[in-house]
Amino acid sequence: MAPVSIVIFHSVCGLTADVHAAAERLRAAGHEVVTPDLFEGGTAASVEEGMRMREKEGSPDRDELLRRAVTATAPLLGEGLVYAGFSLGGSVAQTLALADEKARGLLLFSGTSDIPEDAAVDDLPVQLHVGDPDAFEPHDWLTAWYLRMQRAGADVEVHRYPGAGHLYTHASLDDYDEDAAEATWRTALGFLETL
Repeated sequence: MAPVSIVIFHSVCGLTADVHAAAERLRAAGHEVVTPDLFEGGTAASVEEGMRMREKEGSPDRDELLRRAVTATAPLLGEGLVYAGFSLGGSVAQTLALADEKARGLLLFSGTSDIPEDAAVDDLPVQLHVGDPDAFEPHDWLTAWYLRMQRAGADVEVHRYPGAGHLYTHASLDDYDEDAAEATWRTALGFLETL
């Protein structure tokens, strides 16, 4: 297995210990991992707290978050990045991966985003892991997302985890589901080995 370069974007909770733990897990498998801090140090102890933090006056909007993400990844472009992200970070990762013709893969945890009508990729490997049900990623949305992603040319896999919470891979949150998280990491590491 050749190591890949991965940029992993955090959720609405910010660049927490859970994201660092995920990055360390990927590094232990031999991959190079970068974890941009889109909130510039801001963290939250729950999704609800993170959402309140994002709604505060002066918080970065989506365009600003994308600008920060582009700035963080610009020095790495050309390496054939794997874009990854948790929840909100998955949305950011997806947007950047679809715009990067050299993207090597897209690994999403509990987060997707709108797909432009003109999106086109050449067999981009995409893997999504999501709790089932997930109030932030409802079934009808995921079905439409899957079909649009396929129409754009991506090679898509969706893995659902019955009973798992939204950020079920984050050990510090109430959503954490150890069995689902371990299954997710086994599958995700296998996916990375194919890239």
